[in-house]
Amino acid sequence: MTLDELIQRVEVARLRRSEHLIVQIVAVTKYTNDLEVLKRLYEDGQRAFGENRVQDMEEKVNGLSELPIEWHFIGNLQKNKINKLLKLNPFMIQSINSYELAQAINKRANKPIRCLLEINSSKEPTKHGLEPEKAIDTYLQIKENLPNINLQGVMTIGAHTDDEKEIRKSFKLTYEIFDKLKPYGAKICSMGMSGDFEIAIEEGSNMIRVGSALLNSYMEKK
Repeated sequence: MTLDELIQRVEVARLRRSEHLIVQIVAVTKYTNDLEVLKRLYEDGQRAFGENRVQDMEEKVNGLSELPIEWHFIGNLQKNKINKLLKLNPFMIQSINSYELAQAINKRANKPIRCLLEINSSKEPTKHGLEPEKAIDTYLQIKENLPNINLQGVMTIGAHTDDEKEIRKSFKLTYEIFDKLKPYGAKICSMGMSGDFEIAIEEGSNMIRVGSALLNSYMEKK
């Protein structure tokens, strides 16, 4: 799927939700280390890129430093990698999955960092993220106590299943939390990946993270 084809599919899903919804696409780059592939994607108009490993992000940020890319860190962040990530000046860290992680970033950052709170909305033990019941309290606690964490909203990964009802349920729950946090400045509800982004948009997502479905067509052009 090319970027244009993805945009068309996003548009159809967006209109099913609301003509006022604006959806940002983050291209997940973990599927390739070929910088030429990412340059082609950039030339087609993609500006936000997401990476889930600090080491890989470092190589790509340095290798594409001439391009004004918005880099999003979307993976599980280990505390011993925080300094390295902050040196890369990420546009956003989408995966704050505990108050303790937020505290550690707050302590080491020398300026406010845009972040999202990751929620384990499907309650799957293999996934990172806060329990939905704790999300609002933790969000407000971070906002109140940690000035270098500029919380912009929430993020989740949909339920890992073929059952659309379960996937939809996890997105619905995350959107409900997001809706309750809007009075406290939440603007971004990041949910939906290659296999479920249309469902996520129908449930209110305004940021999707698409990797394999998008990258594969660019890698095939080689």
